[in-house]
Amino acid sequence: MKRSLQHIAEVVGLRLIGDGRVEVCGVASIRSASNDDLVFVEDEKHLDAALRSRAGAVIAGEFAAAVSADRPLLISPQPKLGFARAARVLHDEPPDAAEGNTHPTAVIAATAVLGSGVYVDARAVLGERARVGDNTRVGAGSALGAGVSIGKECQIYPNVTIYPGTTLGDRVIVHAGAVLGSDGFGYVRDRKTSRYEKFPQVGQLVIEDDVEIGANATIDRGALDETRVRRGAKIDNLVHIGHNCDIGEDVVIAAQTGLSGSIVLEKGVVLGGQVGIGEHARLEQGVMLGGQGGVLPNKVLRGKGVAFWGTPAQPLRQYLKQLATLARLAKK
Repeated sequence: MKRSLQHIAEVVGLRLIGDGRVEVCGVASIRSASNDDLVFVEDEKHLDAALRSRAGAVIAGEFAAAVSADRPLLISPQPKLGFARAARVLHDEPPDAAEGNTHPTAVIAATAVLGSGVYVDARAVLGERARVGDNTRVGAGSALGAGVSIGKECQIYPNVTIYPGTTLGDRVIVHAGAVLGSDGFGYVRDRKTSRYEKFPQVGQLVIEDDVEIGANATIDRGALDETRVRRGAKIDNLVHIGHNCDIGEDVVIAAQTGLSGSIVLEKGVVLGGQVGIGEHARLEQGVMLGGQGGVLPNKVLRGKGVAFWGTPAQPLRQYLKQLATLARLAKK
């Protein structure tokens, strides 16, 4: 929907240079922008290209403040961040204030509680005692089990399955096909018969505020206690998180990563794609683990801002030295 640059500047906290009455309705790259779009520039060397584009306005750093431009500028100390926030302002749909705004094919239990402005799309199912907060959208074909609680302003995309007893905070985004709160992979082996029997999986899954969960991700509930994903964590597509894990605030996990049970990722940990971590491992605050890195069970990685790589994971500099040594030995 169209928004004035004055409105965007006030909401996002940008400094406006030029006509604030100009309206835009989207964001785009410099190459593909139309006169209804915003673009951004982080590097001064790209400013000329942005000003030659068809964009209606440009978000840029302080380097653009003194430039004579033929269109409005929005000045930000972090242009890419300002651009991301402006995009949310432009793409947020106004809440529908109507109560019980649901598709006729949705199935909603009589004991379910829906806040104001909730929309439940086609063929979605809400179980007994499910609770959905204000202005949340539940996508087509999604299933919320008994006692599921979802906060306000969440977006549940199509075909998401949320098992009974799972709790989601406010402003949580769950992309299509994700499964939340399923049984963990826990079995006990009978030494007499060599057969496996299922260990109880009766805990809970708690997703805190402002978490985003990618398409076809799976997060198991706790075995006896809980699995918790803390505020602001971002989880990519095709990630698996096992039972009893504790995912810290602002953790970032890239696609195809697999976490065994009872793993702790402290605040600000970053995992690259296809990482594998064994049970009961701990990554302390701010650790970064590169793609396809592996952490053995019960190990601890520590060092805020330290990058690790390889399997078993080692500090990046040490790992690269070992690779160089191996290359020299191979030549001999």
